[in-house]
Amino acid sequence: MPFARSVFRLIPRAAALVLFIAGASAGVTAQAPVRASSSKKPTLIVLITADQMRADYIARFDRQLTGGLKRLSRGGASFKNGFHDHAITETAPGHAAILSGRFPVHTGIVTNSQGVNGVPNAQVLGARAGQSASPDRFKGTTLVDWLRAANPSTKWLSVSRKDRSAILPIGKSKGDVYWYLPTGEFTTSTYYADTLPTWVRAFNALKIPQSYAGKSWEPLLDAASYPEADTVGIEANSTGGDVTFPHTVPADPASAAAAFVGFPWMDELTLRLALTGVRAQGLGADPNRTDVLAVSLSTLDAVGHRFGPDSKEVHDQVLRVDWYLDAFLDSLEAIRGAGTFVVALTADHGITPLPTLKSTIYPNGEAKRVALDAPWRAFQQRLLGVGIDTNAVALEEGLVTVMNPLAFKDVTGGADALLAGLARDFLRVQGVQRADLMTNLAKADTVRDVIARRWLHMFRPDQNVRLIVTLTPYSYWLSDSYPTHGSPHDSDANVPIIFWGAGVVPGQHANVVRVVDMAPTLAALLGVKPIERLDGRVLSQVVR
Repeated sequence: MPFARSVFRLIPRAAALVLFIAGASAGVTAQAPVRASSSKKPTLIVLITADQMRADYIARFDRQLTGGLKRLSRGGASFKNGFHDHAITETAPGHAAILSGRFPVHTGIVTNSQGVNGVPNAQVLGARAGQSASPDRFKGTTLVDWLRAANPSTKWLSVSRKDRSAILPIGKSKGDVYWYLPTGEFTTSTYYADTLPTWVRAFNALKIPQSYAGKSWEPLLDAASYPEADTVGIEANSTGGDVTFPHTVPADPASAAAAFVGFPWMDELTLRLALTGVRAQGLGADPNRTDVLAVSLSTLDAVGHRFGPDSKEVHDQVLRVDWYLDAFLDSLEAIRGAGTFVVALTADHGITPLPTLKSTIYPNGEAKRVALDAPWRAFQQRLLGVGIDTNAVALEEGLVTVMNPLAFKDVTGGADALLAGLARDFLRVQGVQRADLMTNLAKADTVRDVIARRWLHMFRPDQNVRLIVTLTPYSYWLSDSYPTHGSPHDSDANVPIIFWGAGVVPGQHANVVRVVDMAPTLAALLGVKPIERLDGRVLSQVVR
C-alpha cells in the first residue's frame, strides 16, 4: 500500500517499517532479515543522490529533521562545504561525476542535452519509437568498474525517476538500470536488456502511481511550522496558477501516472523499487563481495523548478525526503543487517531563486535577467563584413562555439581575434560578470579564480567552445522562465556530501571538498583501486 501523510502520523515507526518492507517485497521471494555482519568490509555501497538539494537545506530545516537526513548528517562524516567544481551545474554532468571521480571535461558529459538521449541502438522499452537512452557518450570508468576488476561477481542496481540519473552514476556497465515512464512504469533500454526482469514487471503491475489518482499533497506539519509564504505571486507565472496547498493529483489514473513525478510520493516509489531490487538480486548478501545500489531521488528537483527554493513546497519536500530515507535505512538494515553497508549522500546541483522574486532567504537583490541578442547581432554583421558565414559560430546560453574553424583561416589571429571584440561587447550588458576566451581561462590562477577553474573542468582549451559568458551571481538568462540552476556560482554548486556506515569516521567538517572526491573515498573504504587517473582525492577524515 502507498504511504500517505496520515499513515506516518497514526501508526508507530516499527509498523511503518513493516509496511515499507512489505511494499518493497512485491513479486519477490521472502527472505529472513540478516544479522549484523562481523566482516569489516561493507557488502553494499548505497549512493543516494537528492536531485537539486542545496547544502544549506539541511541546516535551514535542521530543527525539523527527525529521520534519515538527520541520522546521516549527525551520525556520519558530513561536509557542509561540498561543491560540484564544474561550471554547468545540471543533472547529467553532476550524476556523471559522483561515482567516476572525474570532471565533465573527462567524463564527456557536459550538459543535459548531450547526456544519455538521442543515441543509437538503445530504444527505451515501452516508449515511443525513436526514444533512446544509454551511456554512449560517457567516457571512462566508475566505482562499479573498479569493483568488477577486483571481483567479477560484483552486482549493481541503479534506479531513478530520470533516465540520466539512473544511467550516468554507473557508467557504461550493462546491468540493472531502471527509470520511470509517464505510463507509471519503470523501464530500461535495449542497451541493457531486451525485456524487463520478472521482479520489475511484478512491481509495475502494482500500479502504485495510478492508485494516487485524486489524492492531495498537504503539508506534513501545521501551518506555523513553515515560515515561507504559501502564495508567492511569481509562482503563478511558472506553475500555471497552482500555487497553494493542497496540490491534487489528477483524478484520471493515466493522467495521475504522468503527473506523479511532481508529487512527493515519487521518491517513496523509487526507494521501494530499490529495496525490491536489493531482495530480488541479492545485493549485499554475499560477504565475499561489495555490491552497489544507486538511488537518485528526483522529486525535489521537480518541486524546486515548479515553486523555487524559497517555497513552502520545497520545505515540505525536504521533510518528506527525511522521513522516506529513515524508513528506507531501517528497511535496509532489516534486510541486510546493521553495519554491513555504507551510505554516500549528495546532490547533482543546487538551485537559484528567480531574479524577479526578491528572496528573503538568498541574496539575489541585484540579480538580473540577461539577453545577449544585441551584441550578438552586431557581431554577426561584422562576420558578414569580412566574408564569414554567420553559421560558422553559434551562441547558446553564453557559450560561443566555433562550428567551422576553417572559416577564420584568413583572419589574422584566427577566430579569437574577432571573438575578443565580442567579449568586450558582452561585458557592457548588465548582469554579465565576465566574458572569457578559453585561451585566457587556460592562463588563469585556478587556485584563486574559482570561475575559471570550474569552466576549465568543463571544456579543454583546444575544444570548439571558444568564448564563455558568466552572469553575475543569482542572475538568469532571459529565456529561463522558471526557477532553475546551471551556473558556476556556489548557489548552484554547493551540495551536501555525507558518508555514513561501516568503516566511516563520524564528524562534522567545514573544509571545502568536491563531489569528485566521493568515488576515490569510497574506493579507499573498500580497499579497491581506481583503474584510471581521477580528478578527485581521498577524504582522509572519512576513512577509519
